[in-house]
Amino acid sequence: MGSVLSIVIVNYKTPELLCNCLNTVFNQVGNLLFEVIVVDNHSEDNSREHVLTRFPEVRWIQMSYNAGFARANNEGIRQSKGEVVLLLNSDTLNQDNAIAGCFQAFIRSDYVACGVQLLNADLSPQISGNYFMRGGLNNLLPLPYIGNFIKWLGNLVNVKKPHVPDASAETVVDWINGAFLMVKKEVTHEAGLMDEDFFLYAEEAEWCARLGKFGRLAIFGQFRVIHLQGETSNATFRSSGKGYYNLYDRKGLQIMLSNFVRIRKQFGTGWLLLHLFVYTATVPVFMMGRLLSAIAGQRRYGSVQGFAANVLRLWRYAPRIIRNRPYFYKVL
Repeated sequence: MGSVLSIVIVNYKTPELLCNCLNTVFNQVGNLLFEVIVVDNHSEDNSREHVLTRFPEVRWIQMSYNAGFARANNEGIRQSKGEVVLLLNSDTLNQDNAIAGCFQAFIRSDYVACGVQLLNADLSPQISGNYFMRGGLNNLLPLPYIGNFIKWLGNLVNVKKPHVPDASAETVVDWINGAFLMVKKEVTHEAGLMDEDFFLYAEEAEWCARLGKFGRLAIFGQFRVIHLQGETSNATFRSSGKGYYNLYDRKGLQIMLSNFVRIRKQFGTGWLLLHLFVYTATVPVFMMGRLLSAIAGQRRYGSVQGFAANVLRLWRYAPRIIRNRPYFYKVL
């Protein structure tokens, strides 16, 4: 009997997206030995009936509260039976049997974790693999005005880009986008599961840092999966935008908070304080830049007030983050 793949999908009030995802999984299985586990984060809607009526093969795990990404996935991993686990977002679409192809390449390799090349809905490439920068300095890139200056400075001194823009073949990386993250379960016995202090965002980066201590991680760029990025979290936070560049509302606060927790855990208190100082210094720069942009009729960033309020909240969380004791950093 060959290796078994356990596909774990977290659902929160996205039954139609989930069914579209499952259609592309079950319709392209080939000879793959697999199970699908859906972990529902207390949706309190018709998700269970909607999904299980169409896909009775699915194992359904019901959480009693909205546990976020790390805790829900951990529960799915704990109850999984396969030697390999795939964490798969509900807003993904399997293309050309990418899951099975990736799985076969993965089990023949010495990698401890892998991903695929993710695509936007228009089939343009999406960032799927990333490299760690010293002290997590790439966390500064989304900052208004200052982020662009850092990018310009990095290009000037020829700093290596912190991500893989489009992997066309096998590419070794430091961490993998959590929308499609395949892991050999044996390594989790040494590295541990995802850190349950995280609610959403940055948890896969912190996890990959620990997984990377026991082996290499890679993107198999020859396999491609569509990721409708941000659909679930935007609905959850009643927000908009993709990736980590929204720093201006409640979703932005969750992004910022999770990234600061990750920096403390991975790089230490000194780097955390440096990031907090730069974020704070960005507030007056943002105000001045916004004024000058308005005068010049140029493109504007988001809300100055929203960003400043989020930075103030970060300061309130800072003592707790520095102590680094177990705490559920959830702002929803």
